[in-house]
Amino acid sequence: MSKTNPGNFFEDFQVGQVIEHATPRTVTEGDRAAYGSIYPTRFALPSSAVFAESVGLSAHPVEELIGFHIAFGKTVPDVSLNAVANLGYAECRFHQPVVPGDTLSTKSEVIGLKQNSNGKSGVVYVRSTATNQRGEVAIDWARWVMVHKRDTTGATDAPETVIPELAKAVDAKNLIVPKGLDFTSYDFTAAGEPHRLADYEVGEKIDHVDGVTLTESEHQQATRLWQNTAKVHFNAEARPDGRNLVYGGHIISLARALSFNGLANAQLVAAINAGAHTAPAFAGDTVYAWSEVLDRAETDAPDVGALRLRLVATKGRDESMTLRGDDGKYAPGVLLDLDYWALIPA
Repeated sequence: MSKTNPGNFFEDFQVGQVIEHATPRTVTEGDRAAYGSIYPTRFALPSSAVFAESVGLSAHPVEELIGFHIAFGKTVPDVSLNAVANLGYAECRFHQPVVPGDTLSTKSEVIGLKQNSNGKSGVVYVRSTATNQRGEVAIDWARWVMVHKRDTTGATDAPETVIPELAKAVDAKNLIVPKGLDFTSYDFTAAGEPHRLADYEVGEKIDHVDGVTLTESEHQQATRLWQNTAKVHFNAEARPDGRNLVYGGHIISLARALSFNGLANAQLVAAINAGAHTAPAFAGDTVYAWSEVLDRAETDAPDVGALRLRLVATKGRDESMTLRGDDGKYAPGVLLDLDYWALIPA
């Protein structure tokens, strides 16, 4: 009997199946430092313990995406080790800030299956939940991923197609504001920009200007940091073109960091409504980002508003900020289309 783990193939999944993922991971200050060395992030709240305390968070949280990547990485050996590509996200909520010392554990439930017409792969839908050492939910989300079949001869029957109904967006009233968060005495000078919620108009587009060229060492370092073991990110023999695919989460974090220029006060990610990795990215590509304001909302917390944003990452700068062409397809160069809520001074 083999003692090694070949990963699950499409045939190994069943709707309703619950998977407890191995290796809980404790978050450290080292994660904060490593994240800052890989991505050009400058948001004041996760950068400064003093700033965090000034807005009511005595425990200094790390960036939300650190928790997300760690929790996501736990799912890879069981869900997407044999993936063709991660396709999208929905209904992601950050229930509470993750702070150094928290230990995250993740489990997933299979909520949908659809075999592809080529008979060689299928799409697996899962809902994953990350909890801390106290058993409290830190993050939950749904995602769908294309996974290779073990048998590509067509000898095995396709499972019944089940496609889950997922909300197009997290309702603003269901956003969770961290306990104690208070932007009444918000220091705009320390944060780096003067813009409040009311300064952003629905439909407004913001070119974040700056670009970063992807390197092989950085994207692999980041992916290993999150203990993401997907073969396509490290093993050049895992893809027909012999290239290492950049982890989609690396593009998300890079685009989020670039968005500081124009959205410096969008301090906390509250939810990810939807996300699509629309094209592959590889070392040597230069990534830029732009945002579109989709909605604004108030919260019950003092002077805390919520801004719904579309964050788009592109290969090469697109000054026209075009998401889709006349044919309705994503414009050439679009790498990421991410719809999320951020908390910002009202």
